[in-house]
Amino acid sequence: MTETHTPTGPADPPAPGPGAGSRARGARVGTGRRADRGARGARSARRTPGAPRRTPVGSRWAPYALVAPFFLFFGAFGVFPLAATAWTSLHRVELTAPAEAEWVGLHNYARLLDDAFFWNALVNTAVIGVLSTVPQLLLALGVAHLLDVRLRGRGLFRVVALAPYATSVAAATLVFALFYGRDNGMANWALGVAGLAPVDWQNGPWASKLAVSSIVVWRWTGYNALIYLAAMQTVPRELYEAAALDGASRWRQFLHVTLPGLRPAILFTVLVSTIGATQLFGEPLLFGSGAGASGGADHQFQTLGLYLYEQGWVNLHLGRAAAIAWAMLVILVVLFGAARLLRGVHARGLLARGAFTRRAFARGKRAS
Repeated sequence: MTETHTPTGPADPPAPGPGAGSRARGARVGTGRRADRGARGARSARRTPGAPRRTPVGSRWAPYALVAPFFLFFGAFGVFPLAATAWTSLHRVELTAPAEAEWVGLHNYARLLDDAFFWNALVNTAVIGVLSTVPQLLLALGVAHLLDVRLRGRGLFRVVALAPYATSVAAATLVFALFYGRDNGMANWALGVAGLAPVDWQNGPWASKLAVSSIVVWRWTGYNALIYLAAMQTVPRELYEAAALDGASRWRQFLHVTLPGLRPAILFTVLVSTIGATQLFGEPLLFGSGAGASGGADHQFQTLGLYLYEQGWVNLHLGRAAAIAWAMLVILVVLFGAARLLRGVHARGLLARGAFTRRAFARGKRAS
């Protein structure tokens, strides 16, 4: 019978598996990290309690260095031109001799109050602004609502809507000048087909304003439509679903869901359109063909921008032109200040009406 001897010595260690090396390295890395944290904790413990933490000098001034370019450019191209224009408006300065300035104080501003051409330009600017801004924003709302519907080729339609904005103002105005030609224009041809008399679009007092306004509407409707479209897509769809469940029609959904969501965008476009209408220059200048800065034979579509250009670069009166520029700024500030005041009064009226309704409801509830 053969005896089997079992080895009594220490057993050999098992062969390392395929992940043993990575585990060992991970353990060493973890041990090193714990040691680093411990050393940092010891250093923080040795720090004097309540002592301010030291900040490198470079990191302290880094934010100011980052915003400094903006303030430099804003001061050079924003603040300095405003200050220089204000200073020029207080002097009699000719474009042919800008260094020979004569102090006149507020004479240039007082002269505007008795200037019939200034008031004519102000009225023309207001009329053209209303005729261009109101239809422009209404059309932009409609176009944005159509583009918000799920349909094929939405990207193409958005590009087409933005194409007039990308078109040069000179090219667009010259095309419209041909369109509104008195003898061979397509507008009068269409009126003749309809059996109506032709219109002198460039010399008529109201026809010329409508023609200039149509150029502005054509150029800026697509731009505002894309702004409204972006704002529409931020309105939660759950609101439309809830309104549909309550039986609201598409029109009521637009009035009570879409428009309140578009309020910030509408305020922005009204603000930008008002500023643009006050500064309107390229369209009436090029529409007048040979009229130049006069805005027609009888100044029938001369805007404030054209009148400023006429005084400064045609009549060579830089002081008067500077006064007109500051008058335009003051007009914008007064308009927006009045609009903000009316908005605050309206908001306070709504709050007061709501409080009165709640008190009346509470009294009726106690009486019952």
